[in-house]
Amino acid sequence: MKAVNLFLLAAMIGIELILGIVVAPVIFYPQNFIGDGILSHYQSGILMTQIFIKMGYLLLIVSTINILFEIFSYFREKFNFKIKFSKLMLSLIILILSLVFVFYFTEQIISMQKLGEQATTSTEFTSIHSASEITLKIILVSQIFLYFLSFKIEKK
Repeated sequence: MKAVNLFLLAAMIGIELILGIVVAPVIFYPQNFIGDGILSHYQSGILMTQIFIKMGYLLLIVSTINILFEIFSYFREKFNFKIKFSKLMLSLIILILSLVFVFYFTEQIISMQKLGEQATTSTEFTSIHSASEITLKIILVSQIFLYFLSFKIEKK
């Protein structure tokens, strides 16, 4: 079960990195690859939102599996209390932030996009979008810490 949990966590980290480093720049700046007039920034945002909706559900599934695994591990083995407690708390933080990302930020962005292009140029939209990016970065960093905390460190 530990191997499956680590695989899902690593896969989620990889997906988040690929979306941020590869997919987003291509979606938002297609003129760098094809030329002008392909997609407006608003249209690119609509496409990227659809990608993040799907990623968000996957994030929730992996976060839920992860917290369940950490709860089970915590109560099964108490020999390394500090590490187990840290992993449990990181898993809880990741789950809470994932819920906020999916059910607050993504929903806010979708509802503002439905109002049209003008709504997505407002300072409120920019603020919500920036907060969602920061939330996802905190999730990513927390996942990376959680991943590496899962490996035993041998004392010499």
